[in-house]
Order: sequence, then structure tokens, then C-alpha cells
Amino acid sequence: MPCDPSFLNGIKMFELLNEDDRIALAKVVDELSLPQGHTLFQAGDPGDSLFIVQSGAIELFIKDTAGQKIVLTTAESGDMFGELAMLDTGPRTATAVAMADTEVLVLDRDDLVLLFQRKPESALHMLAALSGLTRKADELLRTRVSRNLNEEMETKVSFLQRIADWLAWFSGSMPFLISHTVWFFIWISLNTVILGQRAFDPFPFGLLTMIVSLEAIFLACFVLISQNRQAEKDKVRADIEYEVNIKAELEVAHLHEKTDRIYEKMMSRFTKLEKSLGASPTNES
Repeated sequence: MPCDPSFLNGIKMFELLNEDDRIALAKVVDELSLPQGHTLFQAGDPGDSLFIVQSGAIELFIKDTAGQKIVLTTAESGDMFGELAMLDTGPRTATAVAMADTEVLVLDRDDLVLLFQRKPESALHMLAALSGLTRKADELLRTRVSRNLNEEMETKVSFLQRIADWLAWFSGSMPFLISHTVWFFIWISLNTVILGQRAFDPFPFGLLTMIVSLEAIFLACFVLISQNRQAEKDKVRADIEYEVNIKAELEVAHLHEKTDRIYEKMMSRFTKLEKSLGASPTNES
């Protein structure tokens, strides 16, 4: 039903209109009352109008491919929403649910043309609303895309952890084995055959044993540090793989839902077509 012109007084988008313009616009703008919890529209529904909250609140949200609810914004008194689908005649990009008993104004394309003809400056309010939603969408895209494991772990690694990773890698490499083999051979040769009675670490090579023991202790600590970080990395990898699997599963389910909807629409059209074809011979006779 048409709205009361006084409802337009406190709405920012109509503040540039004079009283006569408000009365003219109120005759073509409809008022809609929504109970709490009512879904005004869902993502994917066709959109041919925009809405302005007169009282109450409308929550606009989407669900990502992991099934998580992402609240885009909560439209309150004077806020506008639904303008994107109305402008490009595409499907709704979000779901709108009344958070409380809410009254909204409904403007279709013809109403908007009338408004812009009377006050072109009011289009700036719509552009501001669109830019605000675009900024929020950019932020969501930046923060909610699938994580890159290497980049995420690289930002958290410290200098000591880098050293631990390198030592853990080097202690398990062939250069480490060859260098220690050469070192032990030279040490034992010097203290047995070459230096003889002048050996600085005679058999059973207590100094060598102490050095190797200390080396083993430090290497074990560095290896454990590296393993702990690797365990954290594996946990993050498992979380990312789980998120990807959930997204893939939900995307497949979403495709099934779309297929079912297409099937239902086609069957409905076929039924109507059969009824119309069946009624034609009767009318002719």
C-alpha cells in the first residue's frame, strides 16, 4: 500500500525533496511491514526493487562455500539495501532477514526514475551506499579467501626457528654425514698413529666424546624445535584441506539444488503447456 508522506521526512535519501515532491513520491512508493524473523528475500532471488528501512532492522548476510554465515551489514532506520539487483536486474546477492518487527519502503525502477528526475542529487546517496557495500565486499574477499600455507607460516617464523630448520635439515643430509666421518677419521688418526705419545686426546677419546655429546644435545634441541614447528604447519595444512573439502562438498550440494530447481521449473512449465494444449481443442469445438 502507498506510504504516508510524513514517513519520508526523516530519510536521508529524500531530505532534498520539498513537500510536494514527497507527496508525489509517496503515492507511488509502497510500505511493507515485516514480522521478526521474516525473510524478505534470499540470495539468488530475482530483484526488481530496493528497500529503505523505516523502522526496525534488517540483517543482510551471505553464506560462503564452507556454509559459514557472513553478515554483510545490518540496515537500520534510514538505511537503503537491495539496490544492486534492482539496478542491474540480476539476482539478489544476499539474504535479508528482519531482526525485529520492521517497516520498509519499497521502490521499484519507475519510482527511482521519478525521484532522480525531481532531485538528481539523491542519486549520490545511492552511490554512497553502493560504494560502502563494495568496500565491505573487498574486505571480506581479502580476509576470507583460502589461506596459503607457506605464506602464513613464513610470517610467523622467527630467526631462531630459521636456524633450527636449517640445522635440522643439515643434520639429516649427506654433507653432514661425510663431514663428521672425515672429522672422526682425522681426530682418531691424530691421537693414535700420527701424534703417538703426544696425543692431546688419547684413547678412549674423552674430549671427542664430550664434544660429540654436546653436539648431539644441541642438535636434538634444534630438531625438536623444527619438528614442533612442522607439527604446527601440518595442523594448519589439515585445517586448510578440511576447509577446501567442505567448500567443494557444499558447492556440489549447491549445484544439485540448482539442478533440482531447474527441474521443478521445467516440469511446472511442461505441465502448464500440456494443460494449454489440452484446452485448445476444447475451445475450438
